[in-house]
Amino acid sequence: MDLSPAAPPAPLTRRQSAWRYGLAIATGLLIWVESVFDQYDGHLDTVLMLDLACGVLGVVLMRWRRQFPLPVALVVNILGAFSTSASGAAAVTAVSLATRRRWREIIPMATVVFVASVFYYNVHPTVDDSPLGVILFSVFCTTAFTATGMYIGARRDLLATRQERAERAAREQQLRVAQGQSAERARIAREMHDVLAHRLSLVAMHAGALSYRRGLTEAEVAESADVIRSNAHHALADLREILGVLRTPEDDVRPDRPQPTLVDLPALLEETRSAGTNVRLQNEIGDLAAAPDTIGRNAYRMIQESLTNARKHATDTTVDVVLKGRSGQELVLEVRNPLRVGAVVSSTPGSGLGLVGLTERAELIGGHLQHTVDEDGFVIRAWLPWPA
Repeated sequence: MDLSPAAPPAPLTRRQSAWRYGLAIATGLLIWVESVFDQYDGHLDTVLMLDLACGVLGVVLMRWRRQFPLPVALVVNILGAFSTSASGAAAVTAVSLATRRRWREIIPMATVVFVASVFYYNVHPTVDDSPLGVILFSVFCTTAFTATGMYIGARRDLLATRQERAERAAREQQLRVAQGQSAERARIAREMHDVLAHRLSLVAMHAGALSYRRGLTEAEVAESADVIRSNAHHALADLREILGVLRTPEDDVRPDRPQPTLVDLPALLEETRSAGTNVRLQNEIGDLAAAPDTIGRNAYRMIQESLTNARKHATDTTVDVVLKGRSGQELVLEVRNPLRVGAVVSSTPGSGLGLVGLTERAELIGGHLQHTVDEDGFVIRAWLPWPA
């Protein structure tokens, strides 16, 4: 079975290519010079020049060892059977082919290397090695070329796999960052709905009062105008900050401003009362700061959205807010307001997503929410887990 590489080998740099050619030329010349003095007593003749020409041809053929690995390796090693100067090129092409780790290529290459080595020792008359020594040396060369090439190929594949994993991890990290940014923008959109709906409903209610009530005193008109101005200013400030966050570059991290929790509930109720809505709080949990920030923040937004809905659809009614529960169980939140028979429907536009957003908030933290209409009015109940 072939051991296919994880990725094609990377192109060689000039430096990497140069030392491979240098190694092949230096090895071939060294063996050729040794052959000149040992076998021919330093006399150059036609055979030695042909030997040198075969070595030059083997080095030239190395140029195509990656495009045609098996044919080049076979041809150069066949040249090495006759030419001592082609030994370096034969070794380089054999190792290069073995890096591919494909047995259908390695087996014929190893066979040719072994046969060429045995044949080389038999065509040179001055070699007096025993047949067993020739065979063992040929096996050693064949095994060394194959093992070296397979080791280089395995290491190359390992490095390629590690690089691929690192790149994949970087892409996954970028994807997680993008998903986090998308989730944060969705959270900001929900916050924008909750905050701006509350502020703008106050503006719309007081503006409507100024439009329909003609007998207001100057002090009442000034008070309503001040409420409109204050809430419009807060709405613009909230909108400016939200848009600033949405326009922030992805790689620019901005700290979140502190989000209100149940500790800020009295201020919200006081603001709602000053706008003309009668709100009663029944606190059965005692210390509002006892609830965790996550639970407190979501409970605060649920109450804020419920008060906004009551102000839109049930004006001039009393809204009852009930908090009960304890640590280790759950926080039960209930907002109730009566339905006015024949009441004028509010002209303040609504998105229709308020109750959907409240349900989503509850489910995201492991709770659930119900909204029903009974004989006493409209009721929103939420059960939020309260860890011990």
